[in-house]
Amino acid sequence: MERVRSRVIVHGVVQGVFFRDTCRRTALDHGVSGWVRNLPDGTVEAVFEGPAAAVARMLDWAHRGPSGADVTRVQLHEEQPEALEGFEIRA
Repeated sequence: MERVRSRVIVHGVVQGVFFRDTCRRTALDHGVSGWVRNLPDGTVEAVFEGPAAAVARMLDWAHRGPSGADVTRVQLHEEQPEALEGFEIRA
């Protein structure tokens, strides 16, 4: 099974709407490792690593976010996998 890694910067109304916690729970449900954090400019940054199909589902989710979010744009950067395990919310 191919392992891939994607880093996203999510723009819009994405802070204060439980984006990070919902992202963590959704990633764990899909078997995706990585992390998520708020950035000072009001965006959210996340890294998704795991099976290609599962990461693709997380990328789809990032374009919507949780209820209450209003995602206007997602910047995507493909990276080399680092064998991450688990999913954490970073400060």
